[in-house]
Amino acid sequence: MTEYRRIEVDHKALKVKRQGDSLLADDGRTFAIKVAHHLPPAIPTKIIAVHLNYESRTKEFLTKLPAAPTYFHKPITSLNSHNGDVIRPKRCKWLNYEGEIVIIIGKTCKDISKSEAHEYIAGYSVGNDFGLHDFRDTDAGSMLRVKGADSLAPVGPGIVTDWDFRNKMIRTYVNGVLKQEDNTNNMEWDMNYLVADIARTITLVPGDMIFSGTPAHSRPVQIGDVVEVEVDGLGRLSNTIREGHLLRDDVGAQPTESEEVISTALGGDWEFRGIRTPSKDLYPSTIKEKK
Repeated sequence: MTEYRRIEVDHKALKVKRQGDSLLADDGRTFAIKVAHHLPPAIPTKIIAVHLNYESRTKEFLTKLPAAPTYFHKPITSLNSHNGDVIRPKRCKWLNYEGEIVIIIGKTCKDISKSEAHEYIAGYSVGNDFGLHDFRDTDAGSMLRVKGADSLAPVGPGIVTDWDFRNKMIRTYVNGVLKQEDNTNNMEWDMNYLVADIARTITLVPGDMIFSGTPAHSRPVQIGDVVEVEVDGLGRLSNTIREGHLLRDDVGAQPTESEEVISTALGGDWEFRGIRTPSKDLYPSTIKEKK
């Protein structure tokens, strides 16, 4: 396996190779990982994400998986990087983490089989599919504003080639406390399936990213929280939650706290079966993880 990263040096993007605690450029320059300004590991033309994939997440929502995966789209302007700030706008408070593994496409891909898919994958990275559930009541299922706001798609620290996705652990931490934990063997559809499925009708090009799904226990985070996602062999992606601008109230749907918003943010199953009201101790002001 080899890990490559993109960092900013003298206001320009530079591709580097990881060697221990250092990053090595082709021209021989070295940079310390701890002080490097990371950029997203690739430049996508599209970011596609899976709604449900892990068995634990499906059980949490008290539902069954569909016969085939369903997807949504995150705008490329939502792309963020390792150590980048994730922005929660003022008047919003239901921002959830979702630790995931990200597939990064290496060459143009259309109408391929599952057995061929690995030939079109450049490598893998760690991602966090943040969702702003304050807008769960809008956009008729597309989740454009829920999942598409600026900064809500951090990916990194790098891209790892020749990584075997089978039997790998994925974990999400908030301020050092473990919140999500699962194994890729518990995914219904593996990486090759997802690439082949999407490429039936959508041409994938180098740099395109596919978020492959999150395990159970996605929960809201607060301003100042540090959220980290770690995957065996892919490294640890870290982001801090910061407060953003004040959302305009003279246009568009406004943030809400409906039963759907609260239930989904706190691990209920409104979207799939109707409301399953979370226990009272899950409601803010202090949000606790559901047991």
